[in-house]
Amino acid sequence: MSNRISALISAFGVFVSMLLLDLAVWEYRSGASALWIGAGAVIFLSALYSLVRDVRGLRTGPTL
Repeated sequence: MSNRISALISAFGVFVSMLLLDLAVWEYRSGASALWIGAGAVIFLSALYSLVRDVRGLRTGPTL
């Protein structure tokens, strides 16, 4: 059960980081630094990695 909760939290993290990346692109187009996009991309990719790791754990976990 805890693996499923972890995967759900990771999916929510990907959603939030995607919104943050969208905000970073919007800020960049408004004249902000390109570091916003870099930071948003790093956060998004780390959240995506976490989701992939959790989903793999669900697929290879013990079946009861």
